[in-house]
Amino acid sequence: MTVRIHTLSNGLRVVTEHMPSLQSAAIGIWVMAGGRHERAEQNGIAHFLEHMAFKGTERRSALQIAEAIEDVGGYINAYTSREVTAYYARVLKDDVPLALDVVADIVMNPVFDKREIEVERGVILQEIGQAHDTPDDVIFDWLQEVSYPGQALGRTILGPAERVRAFGEDDLRTFVAEHYGPGQLILSAAGAIDHEEIVAQAEALFGHLKPRNALAPDRASFLGGQVRRDKPLEQAHFALCFESPDYTDPMIHTAQVYSVALGGGMSSRLFQEVRERRGLCYTIFSQAGAYSDTGQFTLYAGTSDDKLTELAEITIDEMKRAADDMSDEEIARARAQMKAGLLMGLESPSSRAERLARMMEIWGRVPDLEEVVGKIDAVTREDVRAFASQLVRKAPAALALYGPLGHAPDLEALQLRRAA
Repeated sequence: MTVRIHTLSNGLRVVTEHMPSLQSAAIGIWVMAGGRHERAEQNGIAHFLEHMAFKGTERRSALQIAEAIEDVGGYINAYTSREVTAYYARVLKDDVPLALDVVADIVMNPVFDKREIEVERGVILQEIGQAHDTPDDVIFDWLQEVSYPGQALGRTILGPAERVRAFGEDDLRTFVAEHYGPGQLILSAAGAIDHEEIVAQAEALFGHLKPRNALAPDRASFLGGQVRRDKPLEQAHFALCFESPDYTDPMIHTAQVYSVALGGGMSSRLFQEVRERRGLCYTIFSQAGAYSDTGQFTLYAGTSDDKLTELAEITIDEMKRAADDMSDEEIARARAQMKAGLLMGLESPSSRAERLARMMEIWGRVPDLEEVVGKIDAVTREDVRAFASQLVRKAPAALALYGPLGHAPDLEALQLRRAA
C-alpha cells in the first residue's frame, strides 16, 4: 500500500492510498472548518451547511444525489466535528469517478433552496431535541463548554435552537466564502483507486477555484470549572476531564497509553475496581482526546445518586495510585490494545481515507504506520507514571454532572482529594 500526495496549484491537497485486492474505495472531501471556526453568532452553521449539502445542487436534486450513489450500490454521508467537516462516499472501484463527481458537486455547488432550508431546519431542531434527551450525549457538550468557557471550542456543534431558527441562505453562503477555499480542502481516497486518475479529475473539478486566505480559529485555553444539572433520571451521569496534550505534543501517545490502561477496556483499572470489584456502575471509561492546540483527558461513568460520591472518589484515588504503581504488564497490555485497534481499524478503505485526511490536516504528511507504532512502543512505565502524576495533581479540571444529584460531590471536593 502506497500513500501518494499531490497539491493543486490553488492549494487543494489530494492524498490517496491504493489497497491491493480490494474491489471498493472510499473517497471524500475533508474541509478544515468545523464548529470551532464559527463566530458566536454562527454557532451551528457548519453543521447546518453539512445537512444542506444533500438538499440539492445546481445539477442534482436531493433525490438525484441519493440515487446517483445508491443506484450503484454505494453510500454517501457526512459529519461535522469541532475542527473538520467531511463529505464522503463508498463505492465499487468502477464507480470512483462518479462518487468523486457527486461529492465535489454537493460541496461546491449547493443551491440553498429556501424551502429545503426550512425542511432541514426542522430536522436539525429535532436532532437538538434528541441530543438533549440523551444524558450520556449532552453531558459531554456541557463538559466541553465548562472546559473552554466563552470560546468557540466550548460551543456545541449543533448550536443552540434559537440560532438554528434564525439561519438563512446568506449565513450559509458567508460561511462557505470564509472557509471553503481550496487551501482548506483535502481530497482523500483509499482502496481500489488510481492516484493519477483522481488527480486529473480533481484538476477538472477544483482547479478553477481561486486561492483564499484561511480564517484561523482563536487559540483554545482550557480553563475548567463545573456544571451541575439536577434532574430526576434513573442514573446520575458523571464526566470529569483534565487538560492534556494536543495532537502534535510528543506526549500524546503517553496520554493515550495511560487512558487505555486506566479505563480503556475490561482489564483496565477503573473497570476492574469500580465495576467488577465494587459493582458501582455498568459503564465507566476514560479517553484521551486531542485537538490542534489542546486536549482533554476524559472520564465518564453512570451510577445511582447514592453511589456517585464513592465512584468519584475511587476514580481520583485510582488515578493517583496509577502515578505510583502502574506496572510494566499494564503498559504492555495497553500498547498492544492501541496497536491492534489502530491496525484493525485501518482494514477498511473508509478508515484509511479518514486517517489520510486527518494526518494531512495535522502534520501536512501521512506518517507510516511503522512510525506511529514505534512511538506507541516507545512509551515506558516511567513516562506513564510521570504523566499520570502531572494529570491528577496539577492539570486544570472540569466536571459535569447530570441527573439526581442529592449526593453528588463538587469539583472543589475532588480538587482537595487530588491534592491530598
